[in-house]
Formats: sequence, C-alpha cells, structure tokens
Amino acid sequence: QVQLVESGGGLVQAGGSLRLSCAASGRSGSIYPMGWFRQAPGKEREFVAAISWSGSLTYYADFVKGRFTISRDNAKNTVYLQMNSLKSEDTAVYYCAAGRPLSRVTNRSRDYDYWGQGTQVTVSS
Repeated sequence: QVQLVESGGGLVQAGGSLRLSCAASGRSGSIYPMGWFRQAPGKEREFVAAISWSGSLTYYADFVKGRFTISRDNAKNTVYLQMNSLKSEDTAVYYCAAGRPLSRVTNRSRDYDYWGQGTQVTVSS
C-alpha cells in the first residue's frame, strides 16, 4: 500500500508559477512510476505528466509541454511538478498517482493504482 499526499497548490496570477509536491509513504515509493493528473470543474480527469520509476523518462500532455516539468527525488520519496507560465485554463484540482512497481510510464489513469487527495490550483486572469 502506498499513501500519497500532495501539497503546493494555491492561488496564482496568470503567468506565474507554482511547484507541487507529492510525498509517498508506505511501501517503497522509489520503484513506482508517478504521474500527475488534473480535473477541472465539470470536466473529466486528464493526464498532465508522468515520470518513470528511475526518473530517466518523462511524458507530458501536449498542453503543458515547455511549461511544466516533472521530477522526482527517490531519496525523499517525493515527486514534483514545476508549473510555469500558468494560464487560467490550468485551474483544476491536481492529483498525484503511483503506477505499478517497475512498470512503464503511461498516461492512462487506469494504469495508476494509488491516488492522492488532490491539491487545488487556481489561476486568476
């Protein structure tokens, strides 16, 4: 069992930056591929970014390429999402998720078994 806790959300003006963190506890968090998803009001949850368990591979949704960066520190069992040049359409609840141990990085929510409670990101225009 893996527990995930997100932090770092908040209110920011358009063009600003935020850094989300996801702390993993329980069974070793360093062997899980990790992903970030988001859900805006009235919309389905969508993939944002993912990183392989080793950190060597990353995967981004087209709408965040060049603006968001996912990274991980396995010594701290923590995954980060650096979000720059934020837009009002980035407003959503952001969720951290852990995939299956040693599996490939993926953008499909069904491939992630553990989810955090989410952190709200609000971008004002």
